[in-house]
Amino acid sequence: MENENVKKIMHVLRHAPHGTIYSYEGLEMILIMAAYEQDLSVVFIGDGVYAIKKNQDTAGIGIKGFAKTFMALDGYDVEKLYVDRLSLEERGLSEEDLLVDVEVLDSSAIGALMNGQDVIIHH
Repeated sequence: MENENVKKIMHVLRHAPHGTIYSYEGLEMILIMAAYEQDLSVVFIGDGVYAIKKNQDTAGIGIKGFAKTFMALDGYDVEKLYVDRLSLEERGLSEEDLLVDVEVLDSSAIGALMNGQDVIIHH
């Protein structure tokens, strides 16, 4: 019997990683929820794809970067990471430009995943 306390929770990161707190707070929330052994997935849409871009240099804006923290998700068993194909293409990025292993999906596949969630949290 499945554990009824485990919820399927999807985090949707849509904002660029710097200039707002959305991505950083979203990452913190994901790590906290992972400690409670929920069925977590993360989807990066729009400028959210920049959160996991390799070689971010934040020195010019005077803040410490946190992109590499996304690499810790695997250690918390958060392995369902998805990226919107069009969002990558529109920004001139490919899967090789990203810090973490992701599954690149089109918007209809992401929509189907969203339909299967108990909770969706937008950051």
